[in-house]
Amino acid sequence: MLLYLGMLVAVVSSLGAPLIPAIAAANDVSITSAQWSLTITLVVGAVATPVIGRLGDGPRRRTVVLVVLCVVMLGSVLAALPLGLGWLVAGRGLQGLGLGLTPLTIATARTVLQGERSRSAVAALSVTVAAGVGLGYPLTGFIAEIGGVHAAFWFGAAASAGALAAAAVAFPASPDVPPRPLDVAGAVLLGLGLATGLLALGEGENWGWSSPAVVGLAVVAVLALAAWVGWQLRAPAPLVDLRLARGRGTATAHTGALLAGFANYLLLSSAPRLAQTPESTGYGFGASIVVAGLVLLPFSVASVLASQVAKRLDRLAGPRAVLPLGAVVLGAGLLLFGFVRDELWQLFAAAAVSGLGVGCIFAALPGLIVAAVPPRETGSAMSLNQVLRYIGFSVGSALSATLLEAATPDGASLPASSGYGAIALVGCGACVVMAVLTAFAPAPSAAPARAVAAADASAAPRDRSAH
Repeated sequence: MLLYLGMLVAVVSSLGAPLIPAIAAANDVSITSAQWSLTITLVVGAVATPVIGRLGDGPRRRTVVLVVLCVVMLGSVLAALPLGLGWLVAGRGLQGLGLGLTPLTIATARTVLQGERSRSAVAALSVTVAAGVGLGYPLTGFIAEIGGVHAAFWFGAAASAGALAAAAVAFPASPDVPPRPLDVAGAVLLGLGLATGLLALGEGENWGWSSPAVVGLAVVAVLALAAWVGWQLRAPAPLVDLRLARGRGTATAHTGALLAGFANYLLLSSAPRLAQTPESTGYGFGASIVVAGLVLLPFSVASVLASQVAKRLDRLAGPRAVLPLGAVVLGAGLLLFGFVRDELWQLFAAAAVSGLGVGCIFAALPGLIVAAVPPRETGSAMSLNQVLRYIGFSVGSALSATLLEAATPDGASLPASSGYGAIALVGCGACVVMAVLTAFAPAPSAAPARAVAAADASAAPRDRSAH
């Protein structure tokens, strides 16, 4: 059931990607404007993840899950109704709350499962986001091809209703622990910083990079995010405990999540658009929505297979070996996407190679975090890692649209092929940085881990009495 919830979250988050050209045409707006139907979901997910994680970290967990699923279902219905782009984007924003369920499913797996079953479930849930996205693309594309754009969102509403019914029956009881306070100021600052920054990034090419609107948004974003970081480091109960990123091992894992999410969504948000580009451009394939979605099915399959291989490599050599390897493979997939695509099958191959890299990365990240932080802080560290992953997703989505807009000649409606090459190079650069950082990450030490565990055990009575 937990895996089903994780898969639902990923599928719902991907509903907008293969449909972006069709959404633009149906609402008579630019592709860049239609891209917000994907980006808004990821932005809301980045903020909702720590908020929902905090609200669900206690006796209200089951209630929080059910309420969030109700909101996701409402957002799906709102996006499905033919009310215009504004309402569709609003509905997609409500769907983004569902992304906050991922850390709750991981925390629940750690609570109700033991030993190897718990570790396997956490790794599977970590890679479910990547796998479900690749699976959601062809599925929603097929539905949209048959019933139109809004039919895909009706499918999301039906899937959400099914998840709500399943959770109402089978979701485990909430843990009997005291709830923690919600950092409202932290949530507002993070949301403000991300929204204004991504709006400036997404619309800078249209509005002009030196325009007062873009400059003003960028300034607000920098100030809000700086204030958020300062507040998180001082707050007694921060929304996201940035202090957990101070160690070299955890900092490497969190930076890796940000870079991998960024490079991942550069590909995921642009590959369906490339597949649907008319053949008259000289580089497009004129594919239908169904085929455009199927392009990323190999991504989904490869990411799941890679997660199984990564677990075995992790046991043999540790995440220090798996993460650089995954980054290199993901970079190779991006280069194939950008520069080796004379035939449609090559686009499928690039997606498969990228999926191998993403699967390795997302399966290995939890192990690096667990080895670097005390057991009592694992949940908070995983939540921070998930937030940074979603931030990477949203920045990758917005930047892909901006790069393609910049590559579109004046008076033309479609970008030049060089725009996709630029996307590949930017993503590959992020992979190179990640490979270097993770290759030199400190190796987990068994002795310190035992010492930390002992310290946690001795501190546990004090922690409980403090509550």
